[in-house]
Amino acid sequence: MPVNSFDHYPMSWKPDKKALKRPYYSSIASLLEQDIINGFLAPGTKLPPQRELADFLDLNFTTITRAYKICEEKGLIYAVTGSGTFVAPNATRSITISMDKTENLIDLGFVASFEQTNTIVKDIIQKVVDKRYLVQLLNYNDPTGIPHQKTAALNWMQSFGIQTDQEHIAIVSGSQNALAIALAALFESGNRIATDLYTYSNFIELAKMFHVQLVPILGDQFGMLPDELDKQCSQTNIHGIFLMPSCCNPTTIMISDSRKQELATVIRKHRLILIEDDIHAFLTAGIISDYQQPMFNLLPEQTVYICGTSKSICSGLRVAYIIYGDALREKILRAIFNINVKTSSLDSEVITELILSGKAQEIVTQKKQLAHSANDIYSEYFPLRRNIGHPLSFYRWLPIQEHYDSLQLEMELNRNGIRVFHSDRFLSGQTTPDKYLRIALSSTNSFDELKLGLKILKQYLS
Repeated sequence: MPVNSFDHYPMSWKPDKKALKRPYYSSIASLLEQDIINGFLAPGTKLPPQRELADFLDLNFTTITRAYKICEEKGLIYAVTGSGTFVAPNATRSITISMDKTENLIDLGFVASFEQTNTIVKDIIQKVVDKRYLVQLLNYNDPTGIPHQKTAALNWMQSFGIQTDQEHIAIVSGSQNALAIALAALFESGNRIATDLYTYSNFIELAKMFHVQLVPILGDQFGMLPDELDKQCSQTNIHGIFLMPSCCNPTTIMISDSRKQELATVIRKHRLILIEDDIHAFLTAGIISDYQQPMFNLLPEQTVYICGTSKSICSGLRVAYIIYGDALREKILRAIFNINVKTSSLDSEVITELILSGKAQEIVTQKKQLAHSANDIYSEYFPLRRNIGHPLSFYRWLPIQEHYDSLQLEMELNRNGIRVFHSDRFLSGQTTPDKYLRIALSSTNSFDELKLGLKILKQYLS
């Protein structure tokens, strides 16, 4: 179809053909990226179908396909089978969540770890410093962890239902580091990973860095829907899946054991690699009747299991345990050596001593008590929906009116003295009319400060 036939034809994006240079696919991708970054294409905008754009530009269909592919890998756009291609909700901004920019703000955004328990850690650090083998903790030896540290880790994770051995566990520098290792080791640029519609924002950013495409899968109060996962895997080439079964960040949803079995069947059928981030297992094991085992036990040869200690024991030491089967072992180890060389044995020794002395369990008990109190305070201001989400979560998922713009709302709340994050930060792909705020309950200096922050939030929203 000649270009002039499109003069009055409605298209959401009409790149200037005169601006195109060879290779055309690269030039089209660059123009699309510029228009997204400059705000000419808003998040959620549906782009022209590839064949329609090819006709408009009088180019080959595969040229447009290659251009869209480049922008997909950069996290700028996403495709929904049967619906089209859309501008990603967070294409133009970083959504990494950290502790910066909180001066003079009550922080209900960053999910900390009830840092009051760090006084217990301080005493253990002194005990570790006095150990006769302290010097041995300062070298490059044992890059995946000293054997007695691994033994302590295995003991720690037995309470979460994990059974493995020292050949299939490594100590790494926190859960975020473990996620980066898994992506670097097991996935290539352009690969696709299925996730919950709302998922961990820093994992979304990691996927962008590694040029891995996220495929959002719908769920319900029990977790990701197996039929939806199976349908997406049948329609497109999906390589892996990312889940947080014990408490999804940000929705607080726990995957029931029956749902885990159903998901495991689909994962096995399509030979997906499962990244299981179980950082909240300590809150769930022994408390939730329907939590019997992690998914790793159902799919040991297809799973990278991550158990961080930042929420359960101490956030500042940055220690996590990563477990894998024989099929993934060599690739995971190579990535650990290339990315970390090794994780601090000194930090790992502090965590080890906390576990072996029983102080880690004491910390967990205190954190659960603090979480219980914080959730009670939250429910005074925003009553919890019955049987929805983890009862001891360090954060809550608050539905709000859909007319709020995410950036505007976050900035206005900042001006009112509180920091809160909008649900758009956690969208793994497609936009949705439903809007939420993730409310952190574990980061304020006191419960009085938490009450004040929640009071300000409630007054603003009402």
